Amino acid sequence: MSQDSSHGGNPDKRVVLASNNAGKLREFAAILSQAGLAMVAQGELGVGEAEEPYGTFVENALTKARHAARHTGLAALADDSGLCVDALGGAPGVYSARYATLHGGEKSDAANNACLMRNLAGVDNRRASYVAVLVYLRSADDPRPLIAQGVWRGSVLEQPRGSNGFGYDPYFYLPELGRSAAELEPAEKNRVSHRAQALARLLQALREE
Repeated sequence: MSQDSSHGGNPDKRVVLASNNAGKLREFAAILSQAGLAMVAQGELGVGEAEEPYGTFVENALTKARHAARHTGLAALADDSGLCVDALGGAPGVYSARYATLHGGEKSDAANNACLMRNLAGVDNRRASYVAVLVYLRSADDPRPLIAQGVWRGSVLEQPRGSNGFGYDPYFYLPELGRSAAELEPAEKNRVSHRAQALARLLQALREE
């Protein structure tokens, strides 16, 4: 893809998303469509999941983006995101999607949320942040990846609220809105979430090229 992909230098405006998470695909596609970019999940192109062996969001995102770009020949976008809880030293962090498996459970939103509730039982400090780090590669060997970060601050509820979103959204409370992330309509979440913040910064960086 052209380095100036936000202005249509290349007729192929597809960007492979280095994830098969349907929720993320919806959020990313809705926002990146504003720049004329069409997201396609890596699974649709026969690309399997990359390993995520690192302890930081940025290293994992870069690894996933390179994997997707190398297997498709397209520009690639990857994110590594998760919930960082102050009282748990930043956990679940990069392990957010598989948090329960670290404690003998299964990999599912329900199991992860139950695990989080157990680990926060009796804890007064419920401050937490959703963090998203995005890495955009023009090609697999791009030496100058675009990196953008978004941080969404809130706290962890004791009981779930709302039915929208995914992951920890029903437990993530936003004091300034008086609602959980799962109580927001998708369009509203797409304007204010950690991924929305990171995507806005990424789009700005693309335009500046």
